Amino acid sequence: MATKVTTKKPLKGNRRSHALNKTKRAQKPNLQKKTIDGEKIITSAREARTFRKEEK
Repeated sequence: MATKVTTKKPLKGNRRSHALNKTKRAQKPNLQKKTIDGEKIITSAREARTFRKEEK
């Protein structure tokens, strides 16, 4: 089982149509499963990019 590293949560707001109707929506973070040092983790795509940079 992969451990969750990131603390990112969905952003919440309203979706607005041209008629100005409001409905609730959520922008979910881009979570990825990665293996680092033989350990599976769940992290955001931006954090995974940072991990790749640190490995070099």
